[in-house]
Amino acid sequence: MAKNIMIVDDAAFMRMMIKDILSKNGYNVIGEAENGLKAIEKYNELQPDLVLMDITMPEMDGIAALKQIKAANSSALVIMCSAMGQQAMVIESIQAGARDFIVKPFQAERVIEAVKKVVG
Repeated sequence: MAKNIMIVDDAAFMRMMIKDILSKNGYNVIGEAENGLKAIEKYNELQPDLVLMDITMPEMDGIAALKQIKAANSSALVIMCSAMGQQAMVIESIQAGARDFIVKPFQAERVIEAVKKVVG
């Protein structure tokens, strides 16, 4: 059964890239959000199997959104995405409950490997 995934990134082209990678590998992208506040709203509405979330976004960053999603649903599965050189944020997001971490620029194989590892 295909897994339902939500993509959160403030850059539309990043969302499009990830959506393309996931769709080609049999995953359903059921929603997108461009900041942490919208991510929480959409998560509650859509209840995806997995969220791929950027860390650095306007209005609310990915770590704050991750913490709120995990507070509302402790079994929520979230993979964080960020640019190189943000080691402290990587550690903070894992401590906040992220299941994996993908570094930008994305390699399609790494995105699929992380998704398979978390949701199969």
